[in-house]
Amino acid sequence: MVDAFVLVLVSLAGLLGLVLVAASLKGGKKGCNLPPGSFGWPIMGETVEFLFGKPDVFVFDRMRKYSPDIFKTRILGEDTAVICGPNGHKFLFSNEHRLFTAFRPHSMQRLFRSYKAAVPPPPPVPAADEKPVIDEEAKVLKAPGFLKPEALVRYLGMMDYITQNQMKAHWEGRNEVKAFQLAKSLTLTLSCRFFLGTEEPERIARLVENFDDVTVGMHSITLDIPGTVFHKAQKAAVAIRKELRTVIKEKKASISSGAPMQDILSHMIVATDPTGKHMPEAEVADKIMGLLTAGYSTVATAMTFFMKYVGERPDIYKKVLNEQRGVAEAKKPGEVLNWDDLQKMKYSWNVINEVMRLTPPLQGTFREALTEFTYAGYTIPKGWKVYWTVSTTNKNPEYFPDPEKFDPSRYDDGTQKLPPFTFVPFGGGPRMCPGKEYARLAILTFVHHVVKRFEWEPVDTKEKVVGDMMPTPQKGLPIRLRRH
Repeated sequence: MVDAFVLVLVSLAGLLGLVLVAASLKGGKKGCNLPPGSFGWPIMGETVEFLFGKPDVFVFDRMRKYSPDIFKTRILGEDTAVICGPNGHKFLFSNEHRLFTAFRPHSMQRLFRSYKAAVPPPPPVPAADEKPVIDEEAKVLKAPGFLKPEALVRYLGMMDYITQNQMKAHWEGRNEVKAFQLAKSLTLTLSCRFFLGTEEPERIARLVENFDDVTVGMHSITLDIPGTVFHKAQKAAVAIRKELRTVIKEKKASISSGAPMQDILSHMIVATDPTGKHMPEAEVADKIMGLLTAGYSTVATAMTFFMKYVGERPDIYKKVLNEQRGVAEAKKPGEVLNWDDLQKMKYSWNVINEVMRLTPPLQGTFREALTEFTYAGYTIPKGWKVYWTVSTTNKNPEYFPDPEKFDPSRYDDGTQKLPPFTFVPFGGGPRMCPGKEYARLAILTFVHHVVKRFEWEPVDTKEKVVGDMMPTPQKGLPIRLRRH
């Protein structure tokens, strides 16, 4: 809460001189029928409630008070419209690049400096016969084709091998472990191997703590003074860049010696723009840092809360175990998982879906309005930010009866299907998370090996979850292990 306290002091210091300005801002754009809602306090808006309260509570309180479709707020320094519910999801996903472009909060822009280049000022809205605008970040992810299923299939054997090695090194022979720490170590090892082509334990150990600090700082108040979350994140980002610059130099030397290019970093190094210029090393480091962060924190969170929820439900554990044993029994001794094996893990993936519904690894993302538009009878001015969040549907009893109950049967093919756009953990439309298949492979490979080896139970079923934008078990989720 240091960030919140410092922000309050800064706000109060300038409050008297800013009341009139704030009042004019609250009026919004004259002549516009703005959505209902409140911009909150001068300067800070409703940022404190957004960052330090429960995200689903923040959203639902305002949906009840103002509108179930849309409300306005001011968070992280931006006038923002929160578009709610399945209809809101559909509207956002259907209008990417036409009404909206990607936007990163200022904390992200400063931590991942290349985002300033990757997300340029909003371009003109394309005409009907023009191609939609594609941002540079999407190009970086899609150009090499590494995240397509056919490319991931080739990586699956390595993913299986790394997961088994991590289990042997850090899980086996122990009666109690902290699941979150081990999940982070595994996912960062997988990410480094996939994106960088390296899996050096010493290097990864140096990176884990720094990535934790960057992840927390991605949604924070941009006060870069000692004691704040953002200051700590900035220091961590500097340390990561330094390590990545070393990796880039090593990779360049490897490419020069004729080594095959089997990772995203290699392709980023050799890629050229239309003028024939290579991407500067600093920009490569920033983009790779962003990709590593995305492939690290959210996947580790899903694995961790799988351990929590399934550890508390022996009945669900038994069903997952039976499914995974069936997969294992059909394989030869020592044979790694393949694509067909993962397609058989339907119940296990239903369990993961329910994990992500109850504890979303990422609450939502921001867009910027490319042009003024109307939604649900209200006008959103050009330049406003639009916040999309799973919180408007994930725990809504209208779509998920008994929403606090952990119930993987919600996703069974034989039951009543969920209404469209009610469960969208990876987003949708042109900006659907490009790492969806990567995450699915990593998580299911982990599930396969952990249930084959162990039974477990959380040490503290009441352990508090902190950092609601990026949920974290306060004690690291200690679990007791029993070997099969």
